[in-house]
Amino acid sequence: MINTTANKNLIILHFTVFIWGFTGILGNLISISAVQMVWYRVMIASITLLVYFMLTRTSLKVSRKQFIQFLFTGSIVAVHWILFFHAIKVSTVSVTLVCLSSFTLFTAILEPLIKKQSILIPDVVIGLIIILGIYLIFKFESHYTEGIILGLSSALASSLFAIINSTLVQKSDPKVIGFYEITGALFWISVYRFVTNDLQNETFNLSAADWFYLVILGTICTALAYVAGVSVMRTLSAFRVALITNLEPVYGIILAFLFFGSRETMSIGFYLGATLIIGSIFLYPIYKKRKGLA
Repeated sequence: MINTTANKNLIILHFTVFIWGFTGILGNLISISAVQMVWYRVMIASITLLVYFMLTRTSLKVSRKQFIQFLFTGSIVAVHWILFFHAIKVSTVSVTLVCLSSFTLFTAILEPLIKKQSILIPDVVIGLIIILGIYLIFKFESHYTEGIILGLSSALASSLFAIINSTLVQKSDPKVIGFYEITGALFWISVYRFVTNDLQNETFNLSAADWFYLVILGTICTALAYVAGVSVMRTLSAFRVALITNLEPVYGIILAFLFFGSRETMSIGFYLGATLIIGSIFLYPIYKKRKGLA
């Protein structure tokens, strides 16, 4: 029975990672700006998660300190998603997803600094390989420089809130954390749009196609994927979760090529750099597992 549950959750995790890879496709298909897109995304996701918690009678009670922590972490989540979708708008899905894979590099540097731990030599080596991959992409796809910088910045923000969450999750239900952080993202983006007079002019007059893609993005790719991703961790090891999660850029790049064809075709240098980055982040968990570092 345990093996059956684990195998089922393994399939769910693969499907969840596949959905995450699909978000880049939706980001390209939706015609509105990155800020507006993320605002709709988190609003739809917040409502969906609230309905889910009401149906499952999940308590959302947290302390004032926790609420403030989740709220401010939500601002980092908002920045991560806005940078991610803006990178797609000014470059391609493939370029953005490969740059997002540098998450491993930033985590290897930031986590020891934030948690006051020593930096491991293998982390430095993997970081250097990823830097080489990024250099190759810059060299051969220099016309996408803005998208590359935005993609790397998105990865930096993603790494930062992941490190913060690794501490917060020790004291709270991950699903509850996710709800408050997504709601926090909605709050901060709303404040930004209000200050820039963008929110006051919001008419909700989007095309049928944009509404369709936004609902998929907010419900399936955000709320559902988040709950599913958290639930499988009860039976799967952190090692296996990390390994499968690293398939996200692979799924995303394949989907981008299927949806957009020649628009996603890159130079040989790009694919060489992408192979270095994706290959290193995929094989690194295996190395750490064998060396007893994970």
